[in-house]
Amino acid sequence: MLASETDEMRESLIDCLRPRLKELIVVDRVLDLIDFIENEQKERIRQKARNDGDISAADSLINAVVQKPHTPGWFTAFVDALNNGGCKFAADYMQLNLPTPEVEAENENCVRFIHLLIPSLADMGTDQVCCNQPFKTTTIMAEIGNRGSRSGARELLRRIIKCPPGWYSTFLQVLKDTEHDVLYNELTGNEDKKPSLKDKPKATTGESPASAESCDGTESREITVNEQPMDQSTGHTEHVYGSALEVARSPEKEIILRDYQMEVAGPALEGKNIIVCLPTGSGKTRVAVYITKEHLDRRKAEGKPRKVIVLVNKVPLVEQHYSAEFLPFLKNKYKVERVSGDSQLKISFTEIVKKNDIIICTAQILENYLERANGGEDEGVNLSDLTLIIIDECHHTQKGGVYNHIMMRYLKQKHKNKRLIKEQKEPVPLPQILGLTASPGVGGATKMEKAEEHILRICANLDASRIMTRSHEEFKKEQRKIIVSVEDRREDPFGDVIKKIMTAIHNHAELTPTCDLGSQNYEQWVVQKERQAAKDENQKVRVCAEHLRQYSESLNLSNTIRMQDAFSFLNKYYEEEMKKKTAPEEEHKIQITDTERFLFNLFKDNKKELETLAKNPEYENDSLSKLRTKILHEFSSRDEARGIVFIKTRRSAIALNQWIQENPKFADIGVKSAYVIGGGDQSVVKPMTSAEQKDVLKKFGKGQVNLLIATTVAEEGLDIPACNFVIRYGLVTNEIAMIQAQGRGRAEDSSYTLVEVKNSGVAEKECVNEYRKNMMNKAIQKIKLLNQAAYEKRITEFQIQAIMEEKVRMTKKKQKDIKNESPSNVKFSCRSCSEPICTGDDIQIIENMHRVNVTPQFRKLYIQRENTTLQERLLDYETNGFIACKNCGQRWGSMMMYKGIECPCLDVKNFVVNLNGKKISKCTKWNEVPIKFSAFDYAEHASNMTMSDNSDDDETM
Repeated sequence: MLASETDEMRESLIDCLRPRLKELIVVDRVLDLIDFIENEQKERIRQKARNDGDISAADSLINAVVQKPHTPGWFTAFVDALNNGGCKFAADYMQLNLPTPEVEAENENCVRFIHLLIPSLADMGTDQVCCNQPFKTTTIMAEIGNRGSRSGARELLRRIIKCPPGWYSTFLQVLKDTEHDVLYNELTGNEDKKPSLKDKPKATTGESPASAESCDGTESREITVNEQPMDQSTGHTEHVYGSALEVARSPEKEIILRDYQMEVAGPALEGKNIIVCLPTGSGKTRVAVYITKEHLDRRKAEGKPRKVIVLVNKVPLVEQHYSAEFLPFLKNKYKVERVSGDSQLKISFTEIVKKNDIIICTAQILENYLERANGGEDEGVNLSDLTLIIIDECHHTQKGGVYNHIMMRYLKQKHKNKRLIKEQKEPVPLPQILGLTASPGVGGATKMEKAEEHILRICANLDASRIMTRSHEEFKKEQRKIIVSVEDRREDPFGDVIKKIMTAIHNHAELTPTCDLGSQNYEQWVVQKERQAAKDENQKVRVCAEHLRQYSESLNLSNTIRMQDAFSFLNKYYEEEMKKKTAPEEEHKIQITDTERFLFNLFKDNKKELETLAKNPEYENDSLSKLRTKILHEFSSRDEARGIVFIKTRRSAIALNQWIQENPKFADIGVKSAYVIGGGDQSVVKPMTSAEQKDVLKKFGKGQVNLLIATTVAEEGLDIPACNFVIRYGLVTNEIAMIQAQGRGRAEDSSYTLVEVKNSGVAEKECVNEYRKNMMNKAIQKIKLLNQAAYEKRITEFQIQAIMEEKVRMTKKKQKDIKNESPSNVKFSCRSCSEPICTGDDIQIIENMHRVNVTPQFRKLYIQRENTTLQERLLDYETNGFIACKNCGQRWGSMMMYKGIECPCLDVKNFVVNLNGKKISKCTKWNEVPIKFSAFDYAEHASNMTMSDNSDDDETM
């Protein structure tokens, strides 16, 4: 057998075993023993382990192992690394020494059982247990020395459950030998000494760990775990059971409200629509849980229908509200369920609404099903099906927001009901509305009158009879606020070289900027120039503007993080640009224009100087120095410091986290950092999935991570109770975000610090936000002082105005839909080289979402590249590569595999759109193009492909 064939078989074996290997590999130990993986790649895998956990990192490790070309003996080396790295069970699988299904199922139950009892087992005397030969490792002893016995216990448990079957009995014996009688009794169900296991949980297979002989044979209570979150990469239920499972096992809690919480809940308990406006950390959600319980209890007693839906605007909030609030307090009396875009739904949302009393979901899901009902579909939901809607972060109930779409349906029906009552007809029942917010904001108002109007409009949109706030000042928690000013660099030779390059580009393109290089105004100016140049087919200015944006970003990075991060960003950008100009096939040559050649050479000529300057710490920015001082102070002056640093961009969040992890001063005082960034794909930086976000936040909540580097994704709503300091690093938006960010510091004696960054103007913006915050509080008080008749009159006026504006908008939309242009009237050209590509007739749409061009003539215009950073499996299609212009290398979109057919999927932002002779340069979404494309006919296209393949076969015979 040829070596390559053997390697292919081994790769296939590893892929088959991948789900099991990911669960059994201890990455940090195995990685050190593999010599055929490059050090740089090893460091990336270690970073992934720190940020995302062992399962995700193990997947990356396996990818590195099977990566070609293979070194001789790679497979044996990997198996040896598993054996010597304490992962013998994984090595057994690799050598096909597989346990029987019965033994494997029994072992799985034991693993699950240990996970469920980790809180109790973490209190063991880990140093005593590790003195026993089976579990004696220097790594765990070092963990005990560095972070304490509990951390050592968790590390020990993490490792032993990855051992071959039999580890459970050994672990029990060691506990018995080291006189851990309480824990031994709890694990074996021995009730003679401590009756702690009569409620011992049963695993998902229907047979508890204790049902097997090695795990002792006591009877146990069944616990349902089939609704646990799924690992998106494997489809397996998570092994580290989340808070929802722990909550399900615990007894229902009693809801106890403080006086001020009961005060704000008052009108809602009477069935009125209200907005509860309480500062972050004051228990808004707890108030909502109490109102929910009273609502359901009352309607149940009255024999009336009851259905509560809790709407949130971010996916992580679904699980948070479910696990931390609604399920613990209401699970025994009412059915509680959660649904988000990440949910693995077995039944439709309509059925979930029917079968449960309380449903927690993202607002868009409800809106989708309200629209279905409006369209006459069976699988829809009506507002009349619901009796209480709770809207979290309700300040988003404004024009254009999904909350407002839902409430607009409500307001229309409310005013129809008035007409029905006049006509002595039965009105359509509508749900009670409860809005929750920490800050309605002032909507950019500069005068008190406009601030009042903004807040009243939100009240009107939510049909709130009152806005409820705390009346007792003594409940307010004062937070220490510090603004750290920075000094300009005395010298900035790195920045000077960047500006020199930018000036050369300005001269080449005959551009004259009107603002400071690197400023926000400059970036906006460059974007406008790029759009106009694309529209005018001025490729010199267009490509220069595109490169100027990258240099502007590097200036920002240099002012915010390190110069080496700025250099690394630029260097990677130019490497990627050069790759675009290299065709996959040597015989094909991609066009490089004189301007592109000028830009490549300009960077190349200055690259060495930039790289040298970036390594000189003498020229680092003062902002980073002040941030370092502040973080070190917080961690050295607190017993258990836990904080968040908010930063502007995803790229800078990742770079800042890397800087912290590479700085030994932070490690010396126990800083354990991780970053959390947004989940959208509008950025060139790879977004975080909601599962990844949730994992990092879970670690932060447990203290496994104590410093979170976050973009604005973590500002709003997420419950982080143990946080005791917040730093906004060169980031200020509006007064709502400021209040939300301050509110992340929940612990006593928490601090809020603003660190300036050059060109950010954050100190001035923060002063404006403080002014707006005070104006907002005064406006709320003025609204509360209005007599009810005057308040309701203004609310009604705003509602009628909103309904009329909605009618006008819908009329315009209908007219626009009627005027949908013929697809043949729209033409697409490459944004980079202006070559004509196709017309709207050539484009079809898959699943009302993906625009594809499968015509033979289009196939001749692009080259296909592998995208090594993306391999995403989605429903009936997958994407693992992208397509680019054969002429200039400009990316056009992705290559999508749809039910076995390759379909080039286009991204409209990469094209200039010509509609009836008028060029549109700034389309970023397909819905901005007023064209209705024909649906993709899979059967017809597959048939044509089959006929084409047959004719090719005939020709070769």
